[in-house]
Amino acid sequence: MPKEKTVRHNAQSEVSHNENPSDAARKNESVPQVKRKGMIMETALRDAHQSLIATRMRTEDMIPVLEAMDDVGYYSLEMWGGATFDSCMRFLDEDPWERLRIIRKSIKKTKLQMLLRGQNLVGYRHYADDAVREFVKYAVGNGIDIIRVFDALNDLRNMEIAADQVKKEGAHLQMCISYTLSPVHTLDAFAELAYQMSRMGADSIAIKDMAGLLNPVDCVSLVKAIKAKTDIPIQLHSHYTSGMASMAYYAGLEAGASIVDTAISPFSMGTSQPPTESLVAALAGGELDTGIKLENLVPVAEYFKKIREKYSNLIADIGGVDINILRYQIPGGMYSNLVNQLKEQNALDKLEDVMKEIPVVRKAMGYPPLVTPTSQIVGTQATLNVLTGQRWKVIPKEVKQYFLGYYGTAPAPLDPEVQKLAIGDEEPITCRPGEKIAPEMESADKAAGAWSLQPEDSLTWIMFPQVAKDFLPKKYARATKRDVGLNELVDNSAYPI
Repeated sequence: MPKEKTVRHNAQSEVSHNENPSDAARKNESVPQVKRKGMIMETALRDAHQSLIATRMRTEDMIPVLEAMDDVGYYSLEMWGGATFDSCMRFLDEDPWERLRIIRKSIKKTKLQMLLRGQNLVGYRHYADDAVREFVKYAVGNGIDIIRVFDALNDLRNMEIAADQVKKEGAHLQMCISYTLSPVHTLDAFAELAYQMSRMGADSIAIKDMAGLLNPVDCVSLVKAIKAKTDIPIQLHSHYTSGMASMAYYAGLEAGASIVDTAISPFSMGTSQPPTESLVAALAGGELDTGIKLENLVPVAEYFKKIREKYSNLIADIGGVDINILRYQIPGGMYSNLVNQLKEQNALDKLEDVMKEIPVVRKAMGYPPLVTPTSQIVGTQATLNVLTGQRWKVIPKEVKQYFLGYYGTAPAPLDPEVQKLAIGDEEPITCRPGEKIAPEMESADKAAGAWSLQPEDSLTWIMFPQVAKDFLPKKYARATKRDVGLNELVDNSAYPI
């Protein structure tokens, strides 16, 4: 769609309980002011701990270091979205919206960035258009400056509502290419995708290499191909699992990328990102100099060393480079999940067979990139094919929905015979999947009911109803200091207030 000039909806007026300290001028920047060729987004507050300690870092462990991080000179701090929303409530008993407000209050000079799964928001299914628009409105209103929007299938239709609302809110829209390897994921295809994103109003393009498969040679070619189609800034995101990320970053920056995602050293490498300090040092003194002083990173690194020790029992240690990532071309998280699933089934001896089955399943499903939720869908089907001894004998609901088009359009044609096995005589949809979902906000307002202390609670309920039904009453009880009776109501009795 052509780029439109839009007027920001004032979400602040609807989030009156929270004053965002970031000034309006910074919030309304649509394109980074590129004064340096090398810029850093720090991931310690989101993807680094999501990758290494299962997203378990508490807000209280972030607060003491925020001012020091704000003084570093990062381009942005990624601190919200992805799995943090679910984990905050499910495991930490924290309100993710409150985390955003707390961090925004302390970070006054640096942009805050989040990861948004397109029509999936920060959940695991597609949500109605009204919910997507409300979520973006309150995310920006509570302090987010940059929203990275991606879709597991690179289906632009699944990004368009979120992208449109980001532009209306006056925030920076970063549209994201989910990088993968397959016969249909060519340089020309990725470059055309980036061009279409620029036409949708993208202020920058992110290349999201979730498996760490992007090598430096291919990174140069990819950046140059995108640069030939559009001149908007490119940001590189990778994981260190294969050991190639730092090399790919340097090569990509040399080829014309502007920003790279790194993690402060105690939370770097392994399944996380390359270390911030190393990239800063490697670029110092050249035309890609980040302008960041290593001495400003020392207190941040020292602090996170202590935090790493605190969460040491959760650290996902892959023991250096995981060569299986290069052998099987799958993300590290997907590989470890499959190992755990097979262990539970006492079938770890079938791992090699499952790894060989993944490309077969992926081809039949039109070569989806292996990122949430498609990595889980493909992995589960491959495991079932091996354990049952017959391909497609058991087909989960999610796989059937995929073949019906409810996740979007696959990058390549689906195998018609397998599709017939999955959906029978049902007719696949051809429209944007979100068009099939009825509005959800009104019913969520009623469902959250008396437990709702803020408009955002309805959004929480929509995305995670099973978690919210326990979390919101507990939050209400803490806030109001009332005994709300968290046990089941028996024989019409009442709990004391």
